[in-house]
Amino acid sequence: MATPLSDVSLMAQPTQEAAAPIIRTIDISDLREALRLGWEDFKEVPTHAILLCLIYPILGLVLARIVLGYSVLPLLFPLAAGFALIGPFAALGLYELSRRLEHGEPTPAWGALQVVHSQSFGAMLALGTLLLALFVTWVAVAQAIYVAAFGYQPAAAIPDFAARMLTTPQGWWLIAATCGVGFLFAMVVLCVSVVSFPMMVDRHVGAGEAMATSLRVVARNPVPIAVWGLIVAALLALGTLPFFLGLAVVLPLLGHATWHLYRAAVVPDPTRSESDPYPPSIREHRSAADFPSVLFPPWPRKQRTRFFDACE
Repeated sequence: MATPLSDVSLMAQPTQEAAAPIIRTIDISDLREALRLGWEDFKEVPTHAILLCLIYPILGLVLARIVLGYSVLPLLFPLAAGFALIGPFAALGLYELSRRLEHGEPTPAWGALQVVHSQSFGAMLALGTLLLALFVTWVAVAQAIYVAAFGYQPAAAIPDFAARMLTTPQGWWLIAATCGVGFLFAMVVLCVSVVSFPMMVDRHVGAGEAMATSLRVVARNPVPIAVWGLIVAALLALGTLPFFLGLAVVLPLLGHATWHLYRAAVVPDPTRSESDPYPPSIREHRSAADFPSVLFPPWPRKQRTRFFDACE
């Protein structure tokens, strides 16, 4: 005879695992359309988007002041370039705004914060922590490259630093090495996050399945995704001018456009109900002693298999 406890246990477990998302083949025209729709979303809620991303221009100015004031000028470029590594996580609120606009829902300023009620918010934090770790590693590697080229002697001022970089063999080597290593970091982040965060906002899946889907999108569309990475890099470079203030427009545009790129690359879930975007769920008890794995939802065997197959 089944006890009430066993009945609850059975109800808490899904009857079957969700099928893997269907990936579409996209082309350059889809990238243009994603940017166009992203710009339309930005025009629809410009105040909200700028407020969400205002921290970035402010942070950029603060970083510039710290760099000039504390003789760590060589780190200015790695810190600025690092926006591309943590940007996918920082744009969570923008994905939520685009989702609301897509379904005709109200888009007040606090609407972007509703993403914290997602069942996958813990997975979003976990993947965001991974991107932050990559950002810190990138800055440390860039510093090590500079030390290998010029030693521990600091740059006294911008003219002195520019002269070292542009007129010496060590400076040319530093530029090539930094750009090469930075490209590798950016490629890793692009592969694992190109649609991961929008998918977690949309479907409430775990970090593993989201990254596996992102890798499948890249494998199915290597050229368009590579072009998308170049577009992101170019727009972020433009956004640093003047004094990082352009990021107040570039980051919202890229955030909204990434949502529409996700929509173009991944077929919507036919079983997904939009009437209740953040339904309650029964969660098994997980101890805080399991941190950081407690941030990830349980990862079924079939999802693990799909993730590792995508990595091969």
